Amino acid sequence: MMKLKQGVAMRKLILTMILVMILNILYSDNLTAYKIYTAEGVETDFSEMINKLVKADVILFGELHDNPIAHWLELEVTKALYEIAGENLILGAEMFEADNQLIIDEYLQGLIKTNHFEENIRLWNNYSTDYKPLVEFAVEKKLYLVATNIPRRYAKKVARGGFEALRTLSKEAKKYIAPLPIEYNGELACYKKMISMSGMPGQMHADNLPRAQAIKDATMAYFISRNISRQGKFLHFNGRYHSDFQESIVWYLKKYAPELMVMTIATTLNDTLTIPEEDRNAADFIIVIPENMTRTY
Repeated sequence: MMKLKQGVAMRKLILTMILVMILNILYSDNLTAYKIYTAEGVETDFSEMINKLVKADVILFGELHDNPIAHWLELEVTKALYEIAGENLILGAEMFEADNQLIIDEYLQGLIKTNHFEENIRLWNNYSTDYKPLVEFAVEKKLYLVATNIPRRYAKKVARGGFEALRTLSKEAKKYIAPLPIEYNGELACYKKMISMSGMPGQMHADNLPRAQAIKDATMAYFISRNISRQGKFLHFNGRYHSDFQESIVWYLKKYAPELMVMTIATTLNDTLTIPEEDRNAADFIIVIPENMTRTY
């Protein structure tokens, strides 16, 4: 009787395994969550990407802010680089503003509880689903996390009054932005495109919109360059527009720390999981995600 039951159980197990294999064959092509390509358009995989990224001093992960696959891969890249670099891995993010660094430090050091941290810092609306896992990983592994972005109130001043508006800031306030005067190249494609944008509020002069973007790029690059150690690797999370085509943050990093080797990742959407023509050479690695992927907001 026992042997009969074991035989039935074995047949069920074999049938289940066969069914799983058939389903994988039938649906694997349709349910692929992402594909990774090099800048040249050659398909690669996650492990090979990590093997290349680990050679860089700074990695800029250009995300789509509302994409769950991008956020999941940010955490997986963080984990993979941590396995190699250990506590020499430094994290930084556009999503945290420089004047909140003290609150982040206190949380990383265990001086304040989670609810106090989340109540007192300016968090993006999708923090709990998209960025909290990165912060908690930093807490768990005792990694340093840098708030790299300019306080938004100062970026708004630039949007309304240009770089000149920053001169009125106090000495204390200027600690949270890139050093003045800000070098600016309005011929960079990333800034020229912004001038043609329409629908801006009346108080924002068209020429100042890209300058407001540039002060963010400069500030993020400045705090990356200030916080990277000789042995460390800096993994930075930002919207892809801040690092595409080796412009924006990358352009300023070359000014502040030209010796650093910088590599970039860009995420994009395409239901065929091939690189859209406009995204070719956008980054060292391009992650293509189905366009119908669920958004986080």
